[in-house]
Amino acid sequence: MSAPVVTEPRRERDRVQIRRALISVSDKSGLTELAQALGEAGVEIVSTGSTGKTIREAGVNVTDVSEITGFPESLGGRVKTLHPAVHAGILADLRLDSHESQLDELGIAPFELVVVNLYPFVETVRSGAQPEDVIEQIDIGGPALVRASAKNHANVTIVVSPERYAEVIEAVKAGGTNFEQRRDFAAQAFAHTAAYDMAVAGWFAERSRSEQKVSEGEAESTSSWPQALALEGNLEATLRYGENSHQRAALYRTGNGRGIAQATQLHGKDMSYNNYVDADAALRAAYDFEAPAVAIIKHANPCGIAVAPEGLDDAAAIAEAHRRAHACDSLSAFGGVIAANRPVSREMAETVKDIFTEVIVAPGFEPEAVEILTAKKNLRLLELPSDYVREDTEVRQISGGFLTQSTDSFAGRGNLSTDWQLVAGDAADEATLRDLEFAWIACRSVKSNAILLAHDGASVGVGMGQVNRVDSCHLAVNRAGERAAGSVAASDAFFPFADGPKVLFDAGVRAIVQPGGSIRDEEVIEAAKAAGVTMYFTGERHFFH
Repeated sequence: MSAPVVTEPRRERDRVQIRRALISVSDKSGLTELAQALGEAGVEIVSTGSTGKTIREAGVNVTDVSEITGFPESLGGRVKTLHPAVHAGILADLRLDSHESQLDELGIAPFELVVVNLYPFVETVRSGAQPEDVIEQIDIGGPALVRASAKNHANVTIVVSPERYAEVIEAVKAGGTNFEQRRDFAAQAFAHTAAYDMAVAGWFAERSRSEQKVSEGEAESTSSWPQALALEGNLEATLRYGENSHQRAALYRTGNGRGIAQATQLHGKDMSYNNYVDADAALRAAYDFEAPAVAIIKHANPCGIAVAPEGLDDAAAIAEAHRRAHACDSLSAFGGVIAANRPVSREMAETVKDIFTEVIVAPGFEPEAVEILTAKKNLRLLELPSDYVREDTEVRQISGGFLTQSTDSFAGRGNLSTDWQLVAGDAADEATLRDLEFAWIACRSVKSNAILLAHDGASVGVGMGQVNRVDSCHLAVNRAGERAAGSVAASDAFFPFADGPKVLFDAGVRAIVQPGGSIRDEEVIEAAKAAGVTMYFTGERHFFH
């Protein structure tokens, strides 16, 4: 169906005085102040249900939308504003004589201001509500009002965020909004409905995915992924620059996110692009562990990862985890980013305060820790949302499109070593097996090719990002130094030859865990047996690019 073609000339219309407003909001923040300001300015207010009730309770006159439409709100509120008496008043282009005269014939007054925000769909999903309750939070009339008003921004101001009510009040006092303002409001409005629609589409796609059974060992079918993928987010901050000073950068927050983008900054300079990247990588590493853990990241790679020994309370445990993580590579940790999976205690703050650190991100900070750390004016402190969680899918942009994959995670995997195959040497004792499990989990956070040496629940040497596994082995051993002797090692993928493991054997590594699967596995296994080194195969790899 083609759109109507208007051939008559349009009049110029810049400033539009606001005489009549339609207000229908789910989020009542700032509503009373806005309504009172509009009422004092003589603006006629038309409203719906609970919005109208709130306005009346503020002592402001309001007309029910049902008086305008001549039709009661019905079907439990599903039908309120979907009526020509409303939408004609919004969509009329008053730069056209024909539209103005037709409104007069129909007895419909135009709206110059529409204030709408939508049902809390994302919040309802996040609360764990039943599907029937989620569906009731799919707004129909709201998006129609927003889109109609934004389309007709030449004549109508559309406001979707309480944060911009003050701007509207000022415009009313100044005699109306200008075209540039209305176009800016319209751009925000279309972004708002687009993000809302994507949240709804994502929920439906996720439900379809979760209900579809994929046979074990078979590749996922095309239908197990949504047929369309779009990214949604609201501009949260313009950053000083990107990875380098000549690159532009910004932070967008997704509506249903509960991650680093939603963290509250308690102290320090503004976050940079690189700060966010490193902080997210640090969280990825620290939150792989159930025990109190700390990860220190530099340029998206770990300088050190450690868990606390058993028997300590959380305050002492997180401090000990940091001390162990820092000891792995104190040189590289200079200017690093720290993530903890427990609140930062006074004890941990005491260990950090004299180390140059860019960012500390954690689920909380003890008051004494904040007092200690805020003495460092440039140190950024980020507190995670109380319901922090990693997304279960990841998206990466490539030229001309996106790649998406399920998140590589150890969460809920239980005792990992029960599924491992002993291929060389004696079975590891309990303490060695704990170290091997730690090394295997920590290795996942290291950029490939990844080799991680560990001892007593802490990394002691990390080799990362090399184009061959032998160089990664040399790097891990060199960084560990004397600590390599008696340590265990994890490799994120199989050893294609025995030369890499031999570097580890010569350094005194006593046990290795790796995926296996090389055509030369037997050569590697025989080398381990000859060296008297225990080796386990996991049967899965953990590349991180």
